[in-house]
Amino acid sequence: MAGRFPVGLTLATAVSFAVLVGLGTWQLERLAWKKELLARVETARTAPAEPLGDVLREVASGKDVSYRRVVVSCLGLASAPYVELYALSGGEMGSRLISACRLEGAPYGSILVDRGFVAATISSRPPEQSDAALVTIEGVLRGPEERGRFANADDPAHRRFFGRQVGPMATWLKATNPAPLFLMAETSSNPEWLALKPAPLPVDISNRHLEYALTWFGLAGALLAVYGAMLRGRLKN
Repeated sequence: MAGRFPVGLTLATAVSFAVLVGLGTWQLERLAWKKELLARVETARTAPAEPLGDVLREVASGKDVSYRRVVVSCLGLASAPYVELYALSGGEMGSRLISACRLEGAPYGSILVDRGFVAATISSRPPEQSDAALVTIEGVLRGPEERGRFANADDPAHRRFFGRQVGPMATWLKATNPAPLFLMAETSSNPEWLALKPAPLPVDISNRHLEYALTWFGLAGALLAVYGAMLRGRLKN
């Protein structure tokens, strides 16, 4: 006589199959997002810098302008107050110095400028003083990034941050009405201080989402095959 239908096994298989297919579908969605991101980065490599104020008007209207190359002049940026964002660059620990650039004639009153990376082995920093000199920089607009799950908590008392978030940094820097983006400087605010390394466009963005999607879908197919074989064996016995 055939065995009873394995209800528990079937339910467990159905749940596992749904999870695997969901993960595969999510990877396909990430694949589409990554392709668009890579296209933006590639365009930015050769695109001329646009006036920051013009691009920020597009932000105010709801447009995504990530990885657009812009140019702006910031009063006193070379000696502006800064906060430090923990970062890795080329496998080396260090900090990124982030200051506020006051804007006029733009939809926002300021934008946070990532001036570049300083290795942890460098203890000196640019001066902080009142300075009326204009510093013109070119850079790429990037969105904020959440602090990693296992990252330390921000330490505003010591100007140390572990997540690239506009709100907390703007509060520390007293930046009024900040734009919801960061300007990653490609030209130096302090060319005489060689320890500060401006951030170039990323060159090694991986795109393995199709591979991951096929893996999840393959596991889902294998699960169904194993379940089918077990089901046939039970019903025959």
